[in-house]
Amino acid sequence: MQAKAYKGLGMEGLIARWYATTTRKDLSEFRALARRMAEGLPEGANVLEVAPGPGYFAIELAKLGNYHVTGVDISKTFVEIARKNAAIEGVQVDFRQGNAASMPFGEGSFDLILCRAAFKNFSEPVTALKEMRRVLRPGGKAVIIDLRKDAPKEAIDSYIDNLGVNTLNALFMKWAFRSMLLKRAYTREQFERFIARNGFQNARIEETSVGFEISLIK
Repeated sequence: MQAKAYKGLGMEGLIARWYATTTRKDLSEFRALARRMAEGLPEGANVLEVAPGPGYFAIELAKLGNYHVTGVDISKTFVEIARKNAAIEGVQVDFRQGNAASMPFGEGSFDLILCRAAFKNFSEPVTALKEMRRVLRPGGKAVIIDLRKDAPKEAIDSYIDNLGVNTLNALFMKWAFRSMLLKRAYTREQFERFIARNGFQNARIEETSVGFEISLIK
């Protein structure tokens, strides 16, 4: 029997649509991240976002240059939402349904991979990293941005308060961080062990106020 692809409830239906509406308020962050990831990225580069959700980062990156952008998400609802968002924005992004632990791409397909705010939810983190390395070309880079297990309560509250969501959504998000997301998040030591089992040539783990940004070179 195939292992469940994610921890907890799946992001489908009303939950996925709520998430898409809530995170749309943070488009400026997605635009800034897209600009940063595009630095040094050659024209025509193949880019994969793993678990893109509503597709905001992938869409913003596609606006910046002649890139071939793909997104793979386990959620059927998210794939539908992301495709609609790309059509509205008039950009070409290949959003498709798939499992991060068994991606439907050939070896060495991508120059850059991004996985933002999703890695902690994968039920097979080591296998997901192996898949990222497999589908990267030699010298390609994978970037993982996610919550860290020891993120201070005050930093999480400040992060959520600055998102611009209403009071009810902010209270729900703070509850979700404390009761679910922090429990799923990893420590630096855990990430170091995962990375050591996957043969990347170079790895860098940087701490942010609430998480990690991890850069991995094949």
